[in-house]
Amino acid sequence: MQVFNVLARLIDYPDNELMENLDSVIEFVEESAEIETDEKKTIMEFISWMRVHTATGMQQTYVETFDMVPEHDLHLTHHIFGDDNGRGPALIDLSEHFKGEGLEVKDGEIPDFLPLILEYVSTLDDMESRVFLGDAKKIIKVIADNLDEAESPYSKLIRIVEKRSYLAEAA
Repeated sequence: MQVFNVLARLIDYPDNELMENLDSVIEFVEESAEIETDEKKTIMEFISWMRVHTATGMQQTYVETFDMVPEHDLHLTHHIFGDDNGRGPALIDLSEHFKGEGLEVKDGEIPDFLPLILEYVSTLDDMESRVFLGDAKKIIKVIADNLDEAESPYSKLIRIVEKRSYLAEAA
């Protein structure tokens, strides 16, 4: 499910490589049969918004959006545990799950980071990805709601993830 790979890159910190390769992302999105028409429109609008900013401007917006506002944190267990001791075992469990599936979490990365989770989900088939995201749908909705309230352009990308997590219930 490469749509999750695209979303992971767009929701992650906007490095220079991403900013320089937006044309490739656009081409992939336009040609993808797995991305629904409304999702394509949302992704293209987000990329258009990105293009009016410099890489430094995008990086500043990202930091202000996700690093400075705890309610927007992309680390999913933060929304359940905060800084409570219960967060550690949850992170260890998730890390062990990833290792068991062959995904190595890089040093310094926390395994509950939404872009990392989306990278993992992109390796699963459709039903597996929906079920995996279904376990996190309430947290994803909270993040999307908080970003909506802040009128962040990122909210619409998170809504795509949220929508795909809810589809697990209907399947």
